[in-house]
Amino acid sequence: MSRENTNKMILVVEDNPDDRELALLAFKEANILNQVITCSDGEEALEFLFATGTHAGRDTRVMPQVILLDLKLPKVDGLEVLKCLRADPRTRLLPVVVLTTSREQKDVVESYQLGANSYVCKPVDFSRFIEACRQLGLYWLVLNEAPPAYV
Repeated sequence: MSRENTNKMILVVEDNPDDRELALLAFKEANILNQVITCSDGEEALEFLFATGTHAGRDTRVMPQVILLDLKLPKVDGLEVLKCLRADPRTRLLPVVVLTTSREQKDVVESYQLGANSYVCKPVDFSRFIEACRQLGLYWLVLNEAPPAYV
């Protein structure tokens, strides 16, 4: 991966510590050397993105290249996080991939209605989960053209 691509940050919003670790392992195995920020609930993700609470003072000019967002989160669920992101001009265009175990059609439809860029069901199989994370990382960090404000 080029040096230019390693400056692009990934935000993983996932309450399951095993899935967080698997995602980090997948990026490492795929030689994705980007900084990965993890948040364990929706409230923490919003604090990070808007530089409030425990993340007050963070430079909000530095935003993730992509957000991998679980739906079933404590405190603030993923759909509410997505709603907040799309309602604010600072985060409206951030690419958000919903990465969840939910295969419920209502979750898929609502995610897209709220502005998700992609919806991916987490594979249960370890090797498939690793491969899914690898492909997501490579697509969003290398192939996808980010909006100019986030380059």
